[in-house]
Amino acid sequence: MNDPGLDETIGKNFEAVEKNSGEKKDGRRESEEQVQDSRAPSSTGIPLVAGTFGPITSAFNLCALVQPWRVQIPPGGVEQHGFLVMIRIIAVNAVSLVVALVANIALLLNMARRISSAVAQPIIIIGWYVASFLLLALVITAPTRLRPPFDHAFTQAYYYALMATALYFIIASLMLITLYGAWKGYHQREFNLTKSQRTLMLQTIVFLAYLLLGALVYSRIEGWEYLHSVYWADVTLLTIGFGYPAPVTHLGRSLIFPFIIGGLVYIGLVIGSVRSLVLERGKQRMEIRLVEKNRQRAVSGLEDHDGKVQLGWFASRRLPKAHTGREDRLRQEFRLMRSLQEVASRNRRWMSLGISVLVWLALWLSGAAVFWEAERDQDWTYFESIYFTFIALTTTGYGDYQPLGNAARAFFVFWSLLAVPTVTVVVSNMGDTVVKAIKDATLRVGEWTLLPGEQGVRAGFKQSVSTLMRDSNPSDVEADIQMRGQRRLDGKDKPTKMPDSEGVKGLTKEVGETEEKEAQAADERGDSIGRDIHHHLALLMKAMREAMEHLDESPPKEYTYDEWMWYLKLIEVDVESSVGKKEKNVEDEKSSSSDSRGGSSSWNWLSPDSPLMSNLSETRWVLDHLARTLEKKLKELKEPESEKKDGSGPS
Repeated sequence: MNDPGLDETIGKNFEAVEKNSGEKKDGRRESEEQVQDSRAPSSTGIPLVAGTFGPITSAFNLCALVQPWRVQIPPGGVEQHGFLVMIRIIAVNAVSLVVALVANIALLLNMARRISSAVAQPIIIIGWYVASFLLLALVITAPTRLRPPFDHAFTQAYYYALMATALYFIIASLMLITLYGAWKGYHQREFNLTKSQRTLMLQTIVFLAYLLLGALVYSRIEGWEYLHSVYWADVTLLTIGFGYPAPVTHLGRSLIFPFIIGGLVYIGLVIGSVRSLVLERGKQRMEIRLVEKNRQRAVSGLEDHDGKVQLGWFASRRLPKAHTGREDRLRQEFRLMRSLQEVASRNRRWMSLGISVLVWLALWLSGAAVFWEAERDQDWTYFESIYFTFIALTTTGYGDYQPLGNAARAFFVFWSLLAVPTVTVVVSNMGDTVVKAIKDATLRVGEWTLLPGEQGVRAGFKQSVSTLMRDSNPSDVEADIQMRGQRRLDGKDKPTKMPDSEGVKGLTKEVGETEEKEAQAADERGDSIGRDIHHHLALLMKAMREAMEHLDESPPKEYTYDEWMWYLKLIEVDVESSVGKKEKNVEDEKSSSSDSRGGSSSWNWLSPDSPLMSNLSETRWVLDHLARTLEKKLKELKEPESEKKDGSGPS
């Protein structure tokens, strides 16, 4: 430790890692905030709902403003053939739209982190409530003050105002719940949204602007009423295509090509964002809850059922007794935790499918009831309404049934904007469950019969049976992970990787080589302590480079037991066995343990603070703790040298 060039090298290495560690802390802080708020959906889910439906509601408010609210029906005709009667209250309607737009802008700026939630949330809540009450006064007084006679009916504008009134009140009340949760300390006051979540509102605004402007252009070209044109644009961009109305002019038919292509791009962005947010965030939350439920049941089984743990309806596992060797118990508990994760993942996929199908059914049947009531002039039966909504939900669009009434067309625009993303989520969940099961079964049948693999029919049959047995008994998950790791080492199964941070990898390589040289120099000087410290630093750098190679693997990297024990040894964490230990309260365990954040700690694989229970991926957890250990070791090296320079250390 007396090398004159050592101080400068340690200082440079420490500053480099300190800078990189600062970046990791920012990401870690965001991840930990998300974990903290994972039990408070009002911190993220409600702002997302408000950010999506706020622009939609304002678009409906605008539609309520552009036309009168009454139509006169000609003798022998129906309401869609009527002509407009100029009765409307422009001033109050316009004020409600302006106030709501101010609230939407405040929400958008708050999501973009341009203004704070303390300023934005009162503006948002008050603005939407004011807009709702103003429209409520209009829609309540319209039937009594306007009193349309038997040959008059309300236009689509009135029904758009009715929907906007209800939506403004609902989203304002939801935002009030968010404000209350922040005031009670259930979550942070600022919206805890990722970049993709914050851009969802902007994508929704762009799509609605595109739809409304396209409707305006076609209303001028084709001579349609504007709100009829809005209905046509909605049916066109959502690829439902009932066939009426349709452009008949040469200009209108010419512009349909860029209009539909541009609309598909915008709606693809919105649906993709909704799908990823619903699936990914829902997947993460649900899986965390299911794993925790399975973990608690496993711990209870260890205590109450003589070591027997029920993994599922037909699968169970019995852990060894306390007198079994420590290493064997730890390995068995690790495999048990892997089995619990596999069971939770499988249950989550089927539960997600069930929930999405129930939402789809509710949207289908409730929508059918509304259209059945709204289309009484067409004498629809409820079955015919169910048939129509199913054809619309699946975007088949035969055109034999379609909404003609003003109430039905206005409601269809809102209903279809909900239906298409819902169907997308259902199809995605089916891909993870039903479609995957059919695909796997088809491949297995093919391997047994006409399409044998490289191993032959007999070997393929044995492998398929083995896979089926493993799926029915998830206790062999660790062996499967070990096999996949061996295949990667042999080059038979190469992971899909994305571009990673070459700068950070280069930094760890450079610092690691420096530490190896310094360890060798310390060994030549006979400084065994310095040699061990520098050797530890070199191993940490090497481990970080290896973990970075796993960072962008798809599916995410799952480490084997031996790999985990090596990483835990590097970050100086001790793992205990849960056999013979009583389960503590979750909060007590978390308060009594540092979650391996601040240095040495002890836990077991079945405890709440196990890395397998973390909200982070395994690779990110490993990188995070390797960086913390590296930072701590560099500080330990830097402090003695600083003391020597100041003359405060031992001579």
